[in-house]
Amino acid sequence: MRTLPLAERRYDLLFIVFFAINLGFITYIVDLEQLVIADPTRFAYPLWPPRALVDLVHWWGRSFDPALMAREPWWRATIWLDVIGFGPFYAFALWAFVKGRAIVRTPAFVWAGVMIANVTIILFEELYGAHKTPRPGVVVAANLPWLLMPCLVIARLSGSAHPFARESEARSAS
Repeated sequence: MRTLPLAERRYDLLFIVFFAINLGFITYIVDLEQLVIADPTRFAYPLWPPRALVDLVHWWGRSFDPALMAREPWWRATIWLDVIGFGPFYAFALWAFVKGRAIVRTPAFVWAGVMIANVTIILFEELYGAHKTPRPGVVVAANLPWLLMPCLVIARLSGSAHPFARESEARSAS
């Protein structure tokens, strides 16, 4: 069976960009900031993330996302899942989607299920909880990619055991 080159799987670029943004910005800047700064009202700037990005995260929290600034224990638990679990997954998924490796299927299904659950829980707090947002439309729109992309990943990878090969080649190999 021949893996299709990425040039023939252009729709996979959407997933690659999503995983890269999550690995390089969301997980190890936005989320990590919430672990290295326990109290955003009293802190010293850490070595990482950079000062400007810490300020960006705090601006977002003050403007739209009180739950991010409150940093309740359940919230920090979702952040630890992201840093410890999702971050390595994003690196692996980047490699797998670029190289066309079907071994990503099972980890991607696990990631998608956990991501959908996490974002659903977070949005319930954001919309109805003690730290609800003053701007629900903005917060829902900002979180929507983390509900939609897991669904798209499931759809992309569930049609075949060999999702990166030509369909006729994948069938003959099965």
